[in-house]
Amino acid sequence: MARQTSLITFTGKIGNMIGYQRKDKHFLRSAPETVRQTENTRHAAQRFGIASRKGALIRHALYEQMDILPDGTHVNRLNRAFIRNGRNYEAALRGFRFNQHAGIDRFFATVPACSPEGLVHIPAQILPAIKDCIAFELKVITANVSFATQRIIHSSTTGMMLTPGEYFAGTTLQVDQSSTGVLVITVQVRAFRHGVPSCDRKYVAADIIAVITPERGSTFHKAAHVQQHFSYKLSEFIAADVCLHQSPVFIKRE
Repeated sequence: MARQTSLITFTGKIGNMIGYQRKDKHFLRSAPETVRQTENTRHAAQRFGIASRKGALIRHALYEQMDILPDGTHVNRLNRAFIRNGRNYEAALRGFRFNQHAGIDRFFATVPACSPEGLVHIPAQILPAIKDCIAFELKVITANVSFATQRIIHSSTTGMMLTPGEYFAGTTLQVDQSSTGVLVITVQVRAFRHGVPSCDRKYVAADIIAVITPERGSTFHKAAHVQQHFSYKLSEFIAADVCLHQSPVFIKRE
């Protein structure tokens, strides 16, 4: 293992040399003249490749809509989940945390849940108080993907602001299931501290709460890719009654 010491470093293969990165350092190794694989190692490599492509599809479907930076281990953890569970997408994805340092249970005593019919229910409860935190930003991200064609079919978001330490009346979100593919539902929460969204990994979370496959739905129709953008004024969510008397919110796709 040789370390790259030049001003210009690289990763990948050049000639018979392979460059790779470990943390903040770059190294070199020589490529083998011949590659020997048993049947088992060949199958293992194929399974890893399939899992990696599925993991990349999920990440790219959600990255565009997420406002937080996932932790440094989420790529490997997502790949391992697909390797262990194969085509059982619900077992592989449901409960996955993009930030393993904090989950949405840090912000909810009773966490949001989704029914097979696509109803995302956020129960009524007293929200926990966090020091220097003036608000929680809740964002529900939905993404329809096709693992067969490696395609992002549709994605959408909806959100609201909640006040920590106060009573939240609860709400229900209706997720549109008219698109084809596997529907992945993610809940993201960010704490606002000192008037701005926190970048501390202890105060942000993004968890996959449900995966709905076409077999569990009714009739599916193709939909175009849609993005919904929303913004908030700080004065709108500092008020104490921001989280009271919430009306049902619907995720609508054009």
